[in-house]
Amino acid sequence: MKFDGTLIAVSDMETAKDFYENVLEQTILMDLGTHVAFENGFSLQSDYAELVGEDLPVQKPANSFQLYFETEDLEKWYEKISKINGITMIHGIKEYPWGQRDIRFYDFDQHIIEVAESMESVVKRFLKEGLSVEETAKRTMYPVEFVKSFI
Repeated sequence: MKFDGTLIAVSDMETAKDFYENVLEQTILMDLGTHVAFENGFSLQSDYAELVGEDLPVQKPANSFQLYFETEDLEKWYEKISKINGITMIHGIKEYPWGQRDIRFYDFDQHIIEVAESMESVVKRFLKEGLSVEETAKRTMYPVEFVKSFI
């Protein structure tokens, strides 16, 4: 058996599809109306209770999982997301001890979305700021060989 993706229940397919396709720039692989599958293994489903045959209440906000996206330009994404009406920010740009920065917000159905810098971007940023390969490896907790691959 293999894991093959994540499906999230949405209340308004057109709004959700527009957000993931046009704001988060995801590519649709298949659109069946009530089910939309994107590249990278996640899907949207409207009429979820009908699909599973049970009256399962959708918890809003669920706060127990998140969809994770990476970018090379976090500031651009923070500015873009901050301007969208109906999107609630959980936190602005936050930096972790290993140097990676991210933002978190709720989509229109109150699913948590995290947009973070790729670790490649973090390594490149530290090297550009003048940290040595060894200092960058220590700070990011990645092997020296990984850091050297971006020089």
